[in-house]
Amino acid sequence: MWTRREIKSNAWENLRVSYWKAFLVSLVIALVGGNGSGGFNFNWNTGDSHGSPSSWFSAGPGGEMLSTTAIALIIAAVCIGLLVFLAFRILVGYPLEVGGRKYFIEAEQFRYDMNHLGFVFNKTRYLDVVKSMFWRALINLLWYLLLIIPGIVMAYAYRMVPYILADNPNIGYKRALELSTRMTSGHKWGIFVLDLSFIGWTILGILALFIGILFIFPYINATNGELYLILRQNALTQGLCSREELLLEPISDIE
Repeated sequence: MWTRREIKSNAWENLRVSYWKAFLVSLVIALVGGNGSGGFNFNWNTGDSHGSPSSWFSAGPGGEMLSTTAIALIIAAVCIGLLVFLAFRILVGYPLEVGGRKYFIEAEQFRYDMNHLGFVFNKTRYLDVVKSMFWRALINLLWYLLLIIPGIVMAYAYRMVPYILADNPNIGYKRALELSTRMTSGHKWGIFVLDLSFIGWTILGILALFIGILFIFPYINATNGELYLILRQNALTQGLCSREELLLEPISDIE
């Protein structure tokens, strides 16, 4: 059975060797993973009666038509912006996220190759990874729509999907979801508490003008990479999957 102290200690020791590579990979994951915040900011001019929204409806015969057109344009712009964001997240973000997870899986085994970021951008891997990550997000969303608590539980159940895809991009979304669920069975509460253990670091990052949070991401990602290796080994030992299914080297080759 794994412990938080053991996992975090191993991750920290590993980061001492390659922190800045881990930082760059974590930055990419954050940028494409939706960890940042964004929005639309409209500055209305309320200094005169003609500039206020309420005056549009009383500015004359064309005032009401003008406000309706403006609102329609704003709604259209927001919709287009959301579609662009979703397309970027699915078509670019998912592959980069899985590539980033592969980097941390390999880094926890002392192989520090940033080329893993582009690992998925290959015609034999790309579509399968995008499809699997999309279905993971969609199914998780449906759970959230059902009830919040089941959505959170299933989010933890599907947590290892990007890591499984990093091992075998062509494993298929059904098998990836199933294997992740079985890997995390009995460990969800422990993983939740592991997440909570980073609250102190996160608060320090916020106090450092929020920029400090960026420097915590490598520690979190390295810890999750270490966790996956342990859960993967448990799955192999219990016969939930095989080394061949995850495209891992045979033990004889490693030795």
